[in-house]
Amino acid sequence: MTTRIVDLRKGILEKNDLLAQSLRGRFTDAGVRVSNWVSSPGSGKTALLEALLTTAVERGISAAALVGDCATDNDAIRLARSGAPVRQIVTESMCHLESEMISTYLEGWDLATIDLLVVENVGNLVCPTAYDLGEDTRVALISVTEGEDKPLKYPQLFHSADVIVITKTDIAAAVEWDRDAALAAIRSVNPAAPIVETSARTGDGVLDLLDLLISTLTPTHSTQLQEAP
Repeated sequence: MTTRIVDLRKGILEKNDLLAQSLRGRFTDAGVRVSNWVSSPGSGKTALLEALLTTAVERGISAAALVGDCATDNDAIRLARSGAPVRQIVTESMCHLESEMISTYLEGWDLATIDLLVVENVGNLVCPTAYDLGEDTRVALISVTEGEDKPLKYPQLFHSADVIVITKTDIAAAVEWDRDAALAAIRSVNPAAPIVETSARTGDGVLDLLDLLISTLTPTHSTQLQEAP
């Protein structure tokens, strides 16, 4: 029974990865940068994404978002306030997005008209890590309210990230966030990824993150996944 479960999971991942590679080719041909945002629930991911999309629209950058949730379209409605096109993917209790979902929900979008596509994954620090969505940049987010040791508890995600974002920095003092300890924890599992400290409320770091995501950042997570501890 155990062997059959392992074989089934391996087959699912292989199918996902093949489609992800096809998606990556489409994204490259269209010239669109794609980032996959992964975090725990309550990290402030949606608030930060709304601020980022709003900033992009204000600066004439064509940005769009695909939003994954187990239920409701609340986040898509919220993000649409930015003026950017947004689509909600309801996973029906599935704990992660897969490349087939991304392919389906891209139908009808002219990728050549989009500069930046952000995929907001389901709030989960484990399952999404194993699934390539064809992105060029994986973004791992951690809020100051979650504890400085989160990267040590979930090393595979933070090790595989191309960019690491710290959120809710405007309340860091109030929750007694130990910045040095958090940075040390991040660097112990990922010595090289850029770290961006942000606040959706004040706007701190939002433009820096936007610039990073549309820059020529070299993706690394495809190889890091194979080496993750």
